[in-house]
Amino acid sequence: MPRNQLERMVFAFITVLITVHAYVFFSLYVVNGNTLMEVNQTTSVIAALNKQGGVYMFGTYLPIWACVLIEFCFAFTLENVVGSPLSFRLARRIFDPAKDHPMMFETAIICATVGIMCPSMSLIAAFLYYPYYMDFNIFTLLANWLKLVCFNFPFAFFTQLFFIQPTVRVIFKTIFQKKLKNRIAEEVHTKPQNEQEAILDIFRQIDMLQEEIAHEHRRRKVLEEDVKEISSR
Repeated sequence: MPRNQLERMVFAFITVLITVHAYVFFSLYVVNGNTLMEVNQTTSVIAALNKQGGVYMFGTYLPIWACVLIEFCFAFTLENVVGSPLSFRLARRIFDPAKDHPMMFETAIICATVGIMCPSMSLIAAFLYYPYYMDFNIFTLLANWLKLVCFNFPFAFFTQLFFIQPTVRVIFKTIFQKKLKNRIAEEVHTKPQNEQEAILDIFRQIDMLQEEIAHEHRRRKVLEEDVKEISSR
């Protein structure tokens, strides 16, 4: 997992780069491929796009690479500003990265990210691909947004969980291989090296648990006092 701003930016860049290309392919070929071929009377999606002059966006036709670039800019900004920080906070509310298995925590982050980014990017796509040759209608926009969420959410969930995020982690580990090795070496060095250190480490953990229990008792006492105060009123 990334631990500083540079690593987070690189991680988000790789994720968004793969995701945007996957979504463009999914939208053009899987969802709208047959419609494009029928309307343009062609036998392939590429031929249909060439015939109509590109992908319909912003009320005009743009090349595929332009659509990919526009969606990438939106997704990368949204991922860094909202998706990544908020998904980490949501996962922290359920799992503790210091205590729970890393796989559980990472899975919780992926699920939270999908839950945030899929509706957000679908709303942006509803504006980008809205049929502006017709009169703008907010209900049509909302209907298109709901349609996109229904199409995109299952695709986003399964691809992020089983394909995109594992691939991103392999690429990320390859890029920061030296840093990760040094980080693992430091963690191994801090582990108990003999029986005496192991016993001391156990006592430190017991002290930490006792502090947490005492903190919970203090919180419970404050809550009980608040309840008594409210009931007395």
